[in-house]
Amino acid sequence: MALVMIVDDSPTEVHVMKTALEKHGFETVSAADGSECLSLAREVRPDLILMDVVMPKVNGFQATRKLNQDPQTRSIPVVMITTKRQATDRIWGMRQGAVDYLVKPVAEAELVAKAQEVIARAGGSGG
Repeated sequence: MALVMIVDDSPTEVHVMKTALEKHGFETVSAADGSECLSLAREVRPDLILMDVVMPKVNGFQATRKLNQDPQTRSIPVVMITTKRQATDRIWGMRQGAVDYLVKPVAEAELVAKAQEVIARAGGSGG
Protein backbone atom coordinates (compact mmCIF):
# COMPACT_ATOMS: atom_id res chain seq x y z
CA MET A 1 0.00 0.00 0.00
CA ALA A 2 1.38 3.41 -0.98
CA LEU A 3 2.17 5.98 1.71
CA VAL A 4 1.37 9.63 0.93
CA MET A 5 2.64 12.48 3.09
CA ILE A 6 0.36 15.53 3.20
CA VAL A 7 2.19 18.73 4.12
CA ASP A 8 -0.17 21.61 4.89
CA ASP A 9 -0.60 24.03 7.77
CA SER A 10 -4.41 23.90 7.42
CA PRO A 11 -5.95 21.02 9.43
CA THR A 12 -9.01 21.28 7.17
CA GLU A 13 -6.98 20.78 3.98
CA VAL A 14 -5.10 17.88 5.57
CA HIS A 15 -8.38 16.26 6.62
CA VAL A 16 -9.95 16.63 3.16
CA MET A 17 -6.92 15.15 1.34
CA LYS A 18 -6.41 12.41 3.95
CA THR A 19 -10.06 11.33 3.70
CA ALA A 20 -9.99 11.27 -0.11
CA LEU A 21 -6.73 9.30 -0.31
CA GLU A 22 -7.55 6.78 2.42
CA LYS A 23 -10.93 6.09 0.80
CA HIS A 24 -8.97 4.98 -2.28
CA GLY A 25 -6.57 2.69 -0.42
CA PHE A 26 -3.64 4.98 0.34
CA GLU A 27 -2.00 5.24 3.73
CA THR A 28 -1.34 8.81 4.84
CA VAL A 29 0.86 10.72 7.23
CA SER A 30 0.85 14.49 7.66
CA ALA A 31 3.18 17.33 8.56
CA ALA A 32 2.09 20.86 9.50
CA ASP A 33 5.01 22.68 7.86
CA GLY A 34 8.13 22.23 5.76
CA SER A 35 10.53 21.62 8.65
CA GLU A 36 8.34 18.85 10.09
CA CYS A 37 8.08 17.39 6.58
CA LEU A 38 11.86 17.22 6.19
CA SER A 39 12.44 15.18 9.34
CA LEU A 40 9.36 12.98 8.87
CA ALA A 41 10.22 12.21 5.22
CA ARG A 42 13.59 10.78 6.24
CA GLU A 43 11.92 8.70 8.92
CA VAL A 44 8.91 7.22 7.05
CA ARG A 45 10.07 7.42 3.39
CA PRO A 46 6.67 8.11 1.78
CA ASP A 47 5.95 7.13 -1.83
CA LEU A 48 4.68 10.66 -2.53
CA ILE A 49 4.63 14.06 -0.82
CA LEU A 50 1.76 16.50 -1.42
CA MET A 51 3.25 19.89 -0.55
CA ASP A 52 1.47 23.15 0.25
CA VAL A 53 3.52 26.28 -0.50
CA VAL A 54 2.41 28.94 1.98
CA MET A 55 3.37 27.64 5.44
CA PRO A 56 5.15 29.00 8.52
CA LYS A 57 8.87 28.35 9.21
CA VAL A 58 9.91 26.48 6.05
CA ASN A 59 7.65 27.06 3.02
CA GLY A 60 6.84 24.43 0.39
CA PHE A 61 9.38 25.72 -2.14
CA GLN A 62 12.19 25.61 0.46
CA ALA A 63 11.16 22.17 1.73
CA THR A 64 10.96 20.73 -1.80
CA ARG A 65 14.42 22.09 -2.62
CA LYS A 66 15.85 20.58 0.60
CA LEU A 67 14.19 17.20 -0.08
CA ASN A 68 15.77 17.17 -3.55
CA GLN A 69 19.22 18.02 -2.19
CA ASP A 70 19.14 15.20 0.39
CA PRO A 71 20.30 11.80 -0.97
CA GLN A 72 17.90 10.06 1.47
CA THR A 73 14.80 11.88 0.17
CA ARG A 74 15.58 13.02 -3.38
CA SER A 75 13.83 10.00 -4.94
CA ILE A 76 10.49 10.87 -3.26
CA PRO A 77 8.25 12.65 -5.78
CA VAL A 78 6.73 15.95 -4.61
CA VAL A 79 3.50 17.40 -6.00
CA MET A 80 2.87 21.02 -5.00
CA ILE A 81 -0.76 21.69 -4.03
CA THR A 82 -1.34 25.38 -3.46
CA THR A 83 -3.59 28.39 -3.95
CA LYS A 84 -0.71 30.12 -5.79
CA ARG A 85 -1.93 29.99 -9.38
CA GLN A 86 0.59 32.18 -11.20
CA ALA A 87 2.64 30.56 -13.97
CA THR A 88 5.78 31.87 -12.26
CA ASP A 89 4.87 29.97 -9.07
CA ARG A 90 4.40 26.77 -11.06
CA ILE A 91 7.74 27.23 -12.82
CA TRP A 92 9.51 28.00 -9.54
CA GLY A 93 7.94 24.92 -7.89
CA MET A 94 9.10 22.67 -10.72
CA ARG A 95 12.58 24.23 -10.52
CA GLN A 96 12.78 23.29 -6.85
CA GLY A 97 12.22 19.67 -7.87
CA ALA A 98 8.45 19.16 -7.79
CA VAL A 99 7.16 16.61 -10.34
CA ASP A 100 3.78 18.32 -10.68
CA TYR A 101 1.78 21.33 -9.50
CA LEU A 102 -1.94 21.43 -8.65
CA VAL A 103 -3.97 24.52 -7.75
CA LYS A 104 -6.43 24.37 -4.82
CA PRO A 105 -9.19 23.49 -4.55
CA VAL A 106 -8.34 20.10 -6.04
CA ALA A 107 -11.24 17.75 -6.79
CA GLU A 108 -11.02 14.37 -5.04
CA ALA A 109 -10.90 12.47 -8.34
CA GLU A 110 -8.06 14.67 -9.63
CA LEU A 111 -6.11 14.30 -6.37
CA VAL A 112 -6.41 10.51 -6.32
CA ALA A 113 -5.64 10.16 -10.04
CA LYS A 114 -2.54 12.37 -9.69
CA ALA A 115 -1.32 10.39 -6.66
CA GLN A 116 -1.77 7.08 -8.51
CA GLU A 117 -0.07 8.42 -11.65
CA VAL A 118 2.95 9.88 -9.86
CA ILE A 119 3.50 6.81 -7.66
CA ALA A 120 3.20 4.49 -10.67
CA ARG A 121 5.67 6.65 -12.61
CA ALA A 122 8.10 6.60 -9.66
CA GLY A 123 7.80 2.82 -9.34
CA GLY A 124 6.13 2.90 -5.91
CA SER A 125 3.71 0.31 -4.59
CA GLY A 126 0.82 2.01 -6.39
CA GLY A 127 -2.03 1.64 -3.83
